[in-house]
Amino acid sequence: MLKENEKIEPLGGGVRIIVSEEHKFWTDTVLLANFAAPRKNDMVCDLGSGCGPIPLMWLREDKPSFVTAVEIQENACSMMQRSLEMNGLTDRVQIIHSDLRELKGKVSLSAYDLVVCNPPYKADGTGIRSTSTAHLIARHENMCTLNDISAAAKSLLRFSGRFCMCQRPERLCDVIEAMRNNDLEPKRLRFVQQRNAKAPKLFLIEGRRSGKHGGLIVEPVLFIENETGGFSEEMIGIYGQYKEEYL
Repeated sequence: MLKENEKIEPLGGGVRIIVSEEHKFWTDTVLLANFAAPRKNDMVCDLGSGCGPIPLMWLREDKPSFVTAVEIQENACSMMQRSLEMNGLTDRVQIIHSDLRELKGKVSLSAYDLVVCNPPYKADGTGIRSTSTAHLIARHENMCTLNDISAAAKSLLRFSGRFCMCQRPERLCDVIEAMRNNDLEPKRLRFVQQRNAKAPKLFLIEGRRSGKHGGLIVEPVLFIENETGGFSEEMIGIYGQYKEEYL
């Protein structure tokens, strides 16, 4: 089941995931999975699914009934497949080993209720480039841009379907521009701060396919920590069953 340098982490509720140094997940992944909150019968797609944390977190809560997971890296697809087998969930997730820019003919278009993506945070050519190919793909836009991601989401979503993603605050204008260029109107926005005295470190955003312009709702800030440095009450609630292993 496990290959070299891989390990198993619990997600709560009896669900487990295979991770490695190259393919793992962070708090932003947990927050995005919670922010998107699919309904039970939603048809959903996770773009750049990695080793599969978002589909597994959703299925831990039995929502939605089925997930399409798109991932370009073969090793990550293998880890996700083995995690699904380990959890008895192979009938609940379809893994598409593909570039998200080349989905035509591989998945149903204009059919999804929800598309999510935890994208690379750094524009290509910025920041310190990793020597690891997996990290480079995950952190830098050398394989896909915000426009590519938004275009893929547009092609997958039905009319009024939701697209959710997370990104660093310095890229907020880029995200909104890419979404609007692809007929995805921003409707919800939430900033994430480590604590009250810190500037936001992340934002979560939801757009609607062919939504009417305007009407963006900015939700209250999500604080990671409370006044004493521990996890905030809301964060503990978000972690849910996973929190016992994480905290």
